[in-house]
Amino acid sequence: MVHLRAPPADSLAMWLQRVFVVALVPYVTWMVFAYQWHFLDGVNLLFHEGGHIIFLPFGMTLHMLGGTIAQLFFPAACVFHLWRQDRRFEAWVCGIWLAESTMYMAEYLGDAKAMALPLVGGGTHDWRWLLSRVGLVEWCGPIAMVIHGFASLLAILCLSCAAAIAFQWGSESSSSRSAKMSARCPDRETSRTSTSST
Repeated sequence: MVHLRAPPADSLAMWLQRVFVVALVPYVTWMVFAYQWHFLDGVNLLFHEGGHIIFLPFGMTLHMLGGTIAQLFFPAACVFHLWRQDRRFEAWVCGIWLAESTMYMAEYLGDAKAMALPLVGGGTHDWRWLLSRVGLVEWCGPIAMVIHGFASLLAILCLSCAAAIAFQWGSESSSSRSAKMSARCPDRETSRTSTSST
């Protein structure tokens, strides 16, 4: 009778990571070349509006910047937390979230002149107010393009690093490392065997 063993937990996690990375490829490609508002921006919007409330007591400028600060802070905090826990794959995936939130910021900033995007509660356009203070409303389009370009590079970097972990590019398996160590140190292995037999 043949017994089928379930794959090790590490192996299953590795394959799940690979499937997830492959699924992220078209998503990141779409973000880079054809970004539009989508489901993840609903989460970003919650943090954005919360940031306005948090920074409300600190003056009008910080109140207007607070939304963008908050929506970038939370994914960045997730990246930092996961990195501290040595969960590098998850940290790089959250880095893609940070890049996406930056693209959302770029789209909002680029709308400062036209003000075509719908606003929550029909209030003041954050970036229209901020850029008008420094005379850069006319430059909102080029500034947004630069920010989107930076976010695109960040998304590609994070996806590449996540893929490198999932597919173990440039790394050796633990079994091959052990075999190489044994081949390099035969005398040590022999001495360990003789010691245990005595």
